[in-house]
Amino acid sequence: MDKSLVSRNPEIMSGALCFTGTRVPVQSLFDYLEGSSSLEDFLEDFPSVSRESAISVLEAARERIFADAPVA
Repeated sequence: MDKSLVSRNPEIMSGALCFTGTRVPVQSLFDYLEGSSSLEDFLEDFPSVSRESAISVLEAARERIFADAPVA
């Protein structure tokens, strides 16, 4: 994953993986989407995260899933 998208610092949010330059854990994005919330809801509730950053993280996660998926 592009290191400019996410960062981890033990002094910020107890070392949770966060969107770079924010205190917003990446897990929050997945929690929103796993629940009944939309990307729009997430962006509205976390205005320090840009749409571009959120989409880039989702795309990186998708790429990782497909790259790691076993061939049947």
